[in-house]
Amino acid sequence: MKRLSYGITEWPPPLHAPMQLALFGARTVPALKLDGEKVSGSRAIMRRLEQLAPEPPLFPADPAARARVEEAERWGDEVFQPVARELIWVGFTHRPGAMVGYSEHSRLPLPAPAIRAIAPAIARMGARLNRTDDGVARCALEALPGQLDKIDGWIADGTIGDPERPNAADLQITSTVRLLMTLDDVRPLIDSRPCAEVAMRLFPGADGEMPAGSLPAL
Repeated sequence: MKRLSYGITEWPPPLHAPMQLALFGARTVPALKLDGEKVSGSRAIMRRLEQLAPEPPLFPADPAARARVEEAERWGDEVFQPVARELIWVGFTHRPGAMVGYSEHSRLPLPAPAIRAIAPAIARMGARLNRTDDGVARCALEALPGQLDKIDGWIADGTIGDPERPNAADLQITSTVRLLMTLDDVRPLIDSRPCAEVAMRLFPGADGEMPAGSLPAL
């Protein structure tokens, strides 16, 4: 969006955690290296990019509108994004073979048979790292409809969802919506909602599909 050139480095999950911690002082991705400067976390990265390339803006100029966008962005980062991690890692523990599809366009040169062989161990480590299990997933699924209502409310009042000018909260929240739409147990809760349309518009391509029955029933 900012028309800046960049390169991407991938770490194999869940080994990304110690590698990121060593390189950036925080275990999560994404992180940015810029001429020796290190920036960790999506919210910090978006603000740094805003300084580098102010157009198109990721935040409204009006202070009140910016405050609403920043609150939605913070919620998307701190509350909503963990839901996707909790659900997808539980899904992988039950269907580790699904990891092959999510790796389709990965830059890591691992053939599908190798991914299938190591997927169960990766799934267990990923679930442990993200402190999730079937019980956590059930709680996340119970809370999800209310969270989706909240997102659709922000679309209705114009905080997010502008097709001409997506903002930082759009990117923070609807990327998670799009990932959740790859979970067959979850997608029916999202498909007919306004947030699904925004997520598909901003993130039309998403690798992977978690088959139905991968998550615990409510």
